[in-house]
Amino acid sequence: MDWSVIAEYYPRLLEGSWMTLKLVILSSILGLILAIPMALARVSESLAWNGLPRLYIFFFRGTPLLIQIFLFYYGLSQFEIVRESALWPYLREPYWCAIIVLGLHTAAYVAEILRGALQAIPRGEVEACRVMGMTKPTMYRRILLPRAFGIMMPAYGNEVILMLKGSALASTITLLDLTGMARTIIARTYTPEEIYIAAGVLYLLISWLFMLFFKLLDRLFNRHQMV
Repeated sequence: MDWSVIAEYYPRLLEGSWMTLKLVILSSILGLILAIPMALARVSESLAWNGLPRLYIFFFRGTPLLIQIFLFYYGLSQFEIVRESALWPYLREPYWCAIIVLGLHTAAYVAEILRGALQAIPRGEVEACRVMGMTKPTMYRRILLPRAFGIMMPAYGNEVILMLKGSALASTITLLDLTGMARTIIARTYTPEEIYIAAGVLYLLISWLFMLFFKLLDRLFNRHQMV
């Protein structure tokens, strides 16, 4: 084994790591923004409100992420209306396509996590909000959503780390994330074991950083429970 190749190509692997971080962070933000209204619709008793989110969640949880990436990156270009739309400059780029697909994919899981957290809030807290005369938007904004975020934070952290690992599939559409960069280096050096070990260590480091971040968020949202 030639470990010197790791030192030689380490800056390139760091470039791939930065691309992976951008993919995960931006798609996580997009997924959370989409998940909040879907979760609120899912806790509604009206079929008219929760029917569409149900179908969305069923599709994105029931199909592999790789197929979703291929459908969006290769499939949308088959439609002339898409190629002539204002979104085409973004949809044809693998970078933005990966962010959109990862965001849509994780939104389905986060919506269900948030729905479960909202339903786990004790009924007495909801009744207390109503007794105080809060409107439903105020109740969700000031009490229920912050409480739900505290409940869901461990599961949400796990989802983001799972998405970090799933982001490796972005390399299948020519994106040079950490996995894509590792494959490019291996094609030049023929040292798969050394490069994949180095990439695996970087994935572990990024996962550890995310775990620390979500641990801090968990303490922030649940500081009222600390003794």
